[in-house]
Amino acid sequence: MTTFVLVAGAWHGPWTWDRVTPFLNETGARTLTPALGEGDVGLHDHADDVVAALDGAHGDDIVLVGHSYAGLVVREAADRRPGRVRHLVLVDGWAGPDGTSLYDLAPAPFVRALRALTSDGLIAVPPPAAVGIDDPDDAAWLAARMHPQPARTFEEPTRLTGAVDRIPGTAVLCEPSAYPFERCATDIGYRTFPIHGPHDVMLTRPDALARLLLEART
Repeated sequence: MTTFVLVAGAWHGPWTWDRVTPFLNETGARTLTPALGEGDVGLHDHADDVVAALDGAHGDDIVLVGHSYAGLVVREAADRRPGRVRHLVLVDGWAGPDGTSLYDLAPAPFVRALRALTSDGLIAVPPPAAVGIDDPDDAAWLAARMHPQPARTFEEPTRLTGAVDRIPGTAVLCEPSAYPFERCATDIGYRTFPIHGPHDVMLTRPDALARLLLEART
């Protein structure tokens, strides 16, 4: 039985996957949605959270999924536990080689905008439209749940030994996109699956995303 370990991106939490998990569970798959620490924490602390989830997961058929910023997190976690992860999936995920931070990968205007939102070690919550959510009900639902992101998570470089690069990987790419997620995926050798939808596609097309996650595990 496959276990999907689903890791949410910046400003988000385990609730990010609430609309996706029913579609995975109805196929018989297990789902885990670990929470990432808040406050004065960095990327490596978040990788610790995911490693703990991997250590506690049942079975050896584990698909580790990271959305957006969590692409960096899940790759570091998988690098520490390569024997626990059968397949890695990035959903519009940032990813790079050892020593790369999100700010190293992101376009300069994006970095400047986020630094302008940073105060007391936290990056303020952006509006739902920034992740492509413009439906009023979905936007209200999202705005009520998002939380500030620790700035260190975007500044710390990943620590990779190379073990993660021996795990098969897939990147689900939301289209259209203004960010270089396709380049991130191809630079690390992941196959790519397109999906039409916003960056937070798990809110708008959970069924379609679930189908791609199920396909990616093969």
